[in-house]
Amino acid sequence: MNQLLILASILERDVLRFTPAGIPIVSALLLHTSRQLEAGVLRLVEFEMPAIAVGEISGQFNQATLGETLQFSGFLARKSRNSKGLVFHILDFEASNI
Repeated sequence: MNQLLILASILERDVLRFTPAGIPIVSALLLHTSRQLEAGVLRLVEFEMPAIAVGEISGQFNQATLGETLQFSGFLARKSRNSKGLVFHILDFEASNI
């Protein structure tokens, strides 16, 4: 199974564009910061992750506030067929309760 649920903020966001097939798409960079317990030690975890919103969700994502912490759900996939790098495909997001 390939599902990812993460709290993150939108660090950077490109302008809404359209694929050659006319599908709306928005690329972004998300920032995650949390504290995780690992082997009994509290660890600060911070990372940036490339993300993409495709189709109907792209319009909502394009209107989301930069810097606001949101809960994102989606999946990971290669950036392109021959790439080893990953990109987070956003399927849904909502305001975080944290």
